[in-house]
Amino acid sequence: MQDPEFPNIILFAIPFFIISMILELYVTTREQLKHVKGYEPKDAFASIAMGLGNVFLGFFSKVVVLWAFMLIYENFRLFTIPIAWWSFILIFFADDISYYWFHRISHECRLFWASHVVHHSSQHYNLSTALRQTWSGGFYSFIFWLWLPLIGFHPGMIMLQMSISLLYQFWIHTEAIDKMPKWFEAVMNTPSHHRVHHGSNPLYLDRNHAGILIIWDKLFGTFQPEIKEEKVVYGLVKNINTYNPVKIAFIEWVNMFRDSFTGKKSFKNRLLYLMKPPGWKHDGSGKISDDLRKEWLQSTNNKS
Repeated sequence: MQDPEFPNIILFAIPFFIISMILELYVTTREQLKHVKGYEPKDAFASIAMGLGNVFLGFFSKVVVLWAFMLIYENFRLFTIPIAWWSFILIFFADDISYYWFHRISHECRLFWASHVVHHSSQHYNLSTALRQTWSGGFYSFIFWLWLPLIGFHPGMIMLQMSISLLYQFWIHTEAIDKMPKWFEAVMNTPSHHRVHHGSNPLYLDRNHAGILIIWDKLFGTFQPEIKEEKVVYGLVKNINTYNPVKIAFIEWVNMFRDSFTGKKSFKNRLLYLMKPPGWKHDGSGKISDDLRKEWLQSTNNKS
């Protein structure tokens, strides 16, 4: 039987991305939205360059991903899940929880953070930020989805749903939308929820890892609502302050390998620099997100 073919919807969506950014740019210059931080040309062009690089390298990374998925599907799958309306419902949830754990681990393990940090490197938050994508992550982050071909989902079906998830997450990168209806905010990932995720405020660090459904964060204890009194400060705890796409793509890889392979350290500590969260130091001098959050909460409680 001939394998089914699924479209690359991300390529088809590029005109939609462009039109949406132009519309957002227009809307955020209106008087009623003057409080919204607009586009900064250098930052937006850097984000777009990262997006174009991601699309180009995606032609190569997707070969690796498809090969890995097909290898497991054709040789090791436990079941065969047919391509039917109900299996698309199943894969929607299976893909979304896979994305949640990929996203969460990408904040808790420096090896994955090295590629994911690209997406958080902008100090602005608009639709162009959604395009600021990794150049390296596509070659190894797919391991969080390997269980899907193992249980019998067709690789083409998996990659289609992964693209749908990425497409959904485009529109939530905006300050032009405040809050959605309560029922929607309760279940779905929204601009408000995702603004929190992009915050460098201690309260907001490593929260709201959702792809499409916010329910996973609520289930696994990583949900944080956006608080009006705590305005989101976008970017990193220590910003990289560059618009150079090559530096944006690889600066954390350089820093990670420098921390791991230079200086006098045990083999265990060298390995831990790859596995521990960003901010961890083998001598105890570093601070990870949990430390910064605890310090902030203690300071806030003392003031009150």
